[in-house]
Amino acid sequence: PRSTMDHQPKFFENLSGTGKAIGVLTSGGDAQGMNAAVRAVVRMGIYVKAKVYFVYEGYQGMVDGGDNIVEVSWESVSSILQVGGTVIGSARCKSFRTREGRLQAAYNLVQRGITNLCVIGGDGSLTGANLFREEWSGLLEELAQKGNIDEDAVKKYAYLNIVGMVGSIDNDFCGTDMTIGTDSALHRIIEVVDAIMTTAQSHQRTFVLEVMGRHCGYLALVSALACGADWVFIPEYPPEEGWEDSMCIKLSENRARKKRLNIIIVAEGAIDCHNKPITSEKVKDLVVQRLGFDTRVTILGHVQRGGTPSAFDRILVSKSKAITPRCKYNLIIFWGMRYNQLGFFKTQEVQKAMDEGRFLEAVRLRGRSFENNLNTYKLLSHKRPDTELPKTNFNVAVLNVGAPAAGMNAAVRAAVRVGITEGHKMFAVIDGFEGFARGKIKEISWGDVGGWTGQGGSILGTKRTLPAKYLEKIADQMRTNNINALMVIGGFEAYLGLLELSAAREKYDEFCVPMVMVPATVSNNVPGSDFSIGADTALNTITDTCDRIKQSASGTKRRVFIIETMGGYCGYLANMGALAAGADAAYIFEEQFDIRELQANVEHLTEKMKTSIQRGLVLRNENCNENYTTDFIYQLYSEEGKGVFDCRKNVLGHMQQGGAPSPFDRNFGTKISAKAMQWISKKLKETYRKGKVFANTDDSVCLLGMRRRNLVFQPVAELKTETDFV
Repeated sequence: PRSTMDHQPKFFENLSGTGKAIGVLTSGGDAQGMNAAVRAVVRMGIYVKAKVYFVYEGYQGMVDGGDNIVEVSWESVSSILQVGGTVIGSARCKSFRTREGRLQAAYNLVQRGITNLCVIGGDGSLTGANLFREEWSGLLEELAQKGNIDEDAVKKYAYLNIVGMVGSIDNDFCGTDMTIGTDSALHRIIEVVDAIMTTAQSHQRTFVLEVMGRHCGYLALVSALACGADWVFIPEYPPEEGWEDSMCIKLSENRARKKRLNIIIVAEGAIDCHNKPITSEKVKDLVVQRLGFDTRVTILGHVQRGGTPSAFDRILVSKSKAITPRCKYNLIIFWGMRYNQLGFFKTQEVQKAMDEGRFLEAVRLRGRSFENNLNTYKLLSHKRPDTELPKTNFNVAVLNVGAPAAGMNAAVRAAVRVGITEGHKMFAVIDGFEGFARGKIKEISWGDVGGWTGQGGSILGTKRTLPAKYLEKIADQMRTNNINALMVIGGFEAYLGLLELSAAREKYDEFCVPMVMVPATVSNNVPGSDFSIGADTALNTITDTCDRIKQSASGTKRRVFIIETMGGYCGYLANMGALAAGADAAYIFEEQFDIRELQANVEHLTEKMKTSIQRGLVLRNENCNENYTTDFIYQLYSEEGKGVFDCRKNVLGHMQQGGAPSPFDRNFGTKISAKAMQWISKKLKETYRKGKVFANTDDSVCLLGMRRRNLVFQPVAELKTETDFV
């Protein structure tokens, strides 16, 4: 059936006595998304016909037993998806560090037939899980010798399988690119930074922000990249000798360019190259003493752990395949964005490298994603002196095409700054192809794009107009301004525009230049890319709105909400929004449905409303069906649910395109645009002959897309064959 995890099919009703038992616990520091992970494990466990148990208060509850280990049902995890922290509690447990404590924990599990554990926690929690698994056979034998269990139990429960789901806002577990809670923590940090920037600008202040990360600088680094911070201190990459002078010069130069504020981000574990701590107070005192700037310190602290989980964190854990099979051996798997069993060893190696002063090695061990973030930040945050920049004499134009999408401005900023670093002269085109035809083009400098990262919409202006009817005028403008390359940031219209410009090369030599497209649309419907800039922000808007709408029904009579999302013919927003918000159904164009399915969903909601659950949620993509409109579904549900529940409808509309970009969209837009500009530089060198750029091959007009976590350049001519234009 078309069902999300809030829709329990009828065959789940009698699943007891199947022999499988799963225990789920959260341990160590809490992280947003842990409840979503607990919910996913419980419902997937029930789906595979297993008994599922809550282990309250982490390992302490496992040791204490009794009411701390409780069997749960499908309904036990209703309405926890959007709740921060962990509803089953988390506690530090000294007794589990002793063999006696682990012996008692093993006894409590065997008493309930639990031989599968899902441990949601950080490095310490998963280290404990690994030790428990290694000792399992010996613990059972010791229990048998003491007469606590019989030999049959030793044989029956001989194998313990564990899945470790990494829940840590620090993102300090090597082998997975993103841990549970990290994206939500970035949301909290960026919300604070955006708020601070307005007051800092008013008073021309410098703010030093301290974020969590005792041993890992991920939060500090990515938040610095997302807000365009002037300086960042992280433990893996300490500043060089004399950093005090370099930082003060940088801050002074920014003020000289009429920038009214400075943002410095410090990880709580930041150190210098001699392994001595760099504190936020030390940085503040330095700025005040040397520059006399009005400087304030803000320590974010546990704010970063609080609040509701982001859409990314909810989806990350809801899609997990965390339920362990019944195996004939002791098994432990660490689950993250990548399966990797080397996590513990790599994490220890990173700390060892930092302790020994091998900081470049520490950065490498953190993984490719961390290394790319650091390199991109260094590239965009510090402008090299003009005397050190290469002189290429190439002019590159950047324009936005299609509907606005949050993150477009971050992409433009990255393109401009990388282009200038590469030695190009950068031009900004106002109002898309239509503005291009009208000559609305101007040179843009490094300082012109300062502060753009956190701005929503499109500062350059964008229109859906395609270039076909303006080809001659656009060619004239390219000739007049000597444009040698084009970067187009936009949605499906941008893709169509590049196809039209490519087709016009036979008639206009001006279009025989390298051209690249960076996908940016809330609909996420651009061929050749799994993700588009703006889709994550829109998804968070939908998720937040659904949370508020569901909350509005608390304490009222039973109510079902029908929510219409954007997306055109692409069901990404409706489908992922339903997963993140815990909806009962999602209607999308890609998965056709009929009146019988609508009726089945109404019947499901009617049954559901007869329990303690008082609200339902249905998401509908705006173009999922021309006849089964939002009004039709609303009227159907209202009529069929009469006497059981009433119905409300909400069309979210253009609020999905507005607002400040999410951390993901800021960073994705920044990194993908930087890579696109580096590709342009490479193509310009390859196609420059006899004082002129001439590129007319298919591979000189490309779309840069995210394919299975890799950024791939794909000729638009090749993508044309796999595109459903209708």
